[in-house]
Amino acid sequence: MHNSIEKMEDLFNNIYELKNSEIKKLVDNRINEFYEIKSKAHHKLFEELCFCIMTANCSADKCIEVQELIGEGFLNLSEEKLAHNLKLYGYRFPNIRAKYIVQARQIRGELKSNIKTYKDPHKLRKWIVNNIKGLGYKEASHFLRNIGFTDYAIIDFHILDLLARFNLVEKPKTLTKVKYLEIEDLLRKFAERLNLNLAELDLYMWYIETGKILK
Repeated sequence: MHNSIEKMEDLFNNIYELKNSEIKKLVDNRINEFYEIKSKAHHKLFEELCFCIMTANCSADKCIEVQELIGEGFLNLSEEKLAHNLKLYGYRFPNIRAKYIVQARQIRGELKSNIKTYKDPHKLRKWIVNNIKGLGYKEASHFLRNIGFTDYAIIDFHILDLLARFNLVEKPKTLTKVKYLEIEDLLRKFAERLNLNLAELDLYMWYIETGKILK
């Protein structure tokens, strides 16, 4: 138990040091970029949604590259053409993700209005998970964080590995909804200790694990 507390404090101190380094400026700039996306046209929100659909079991670097190459093609390419382009650009799951993206176009018009009207952010995330195929809690949280919401944790394998290494959690074999929300609550308390929101905490933890500040 004593060793676990010490390890947890090590992670706390690592993040605290990053908060007082040049990394803070990178994190702050990225958070500001996320806020700006929320106010953009609905097709930009949809392109960000498509990016998050792609991130399931695929690296963020590759998905950023593919998002830049396809751009507005997410809005209008046929499923067949979109799958072809995804494969051409080296994306791992072209057919199923093309299918999900084309299906998601059906709610494109509702997306921005629901983002504006839902008062409870967690009900908004639940609506996204229930209405957009291919998005679980991680991907829905990722999307909402990337458009300026700050109270969601993006619990991917990088974050789970980090938390397990510092004895904050035992890495689960399957990340169920219940387990996801349990870990998110733990991270929320950890963020409060550091005077951070979950969006900021995620970027600092991602930096510790990968050496990068991505989206």
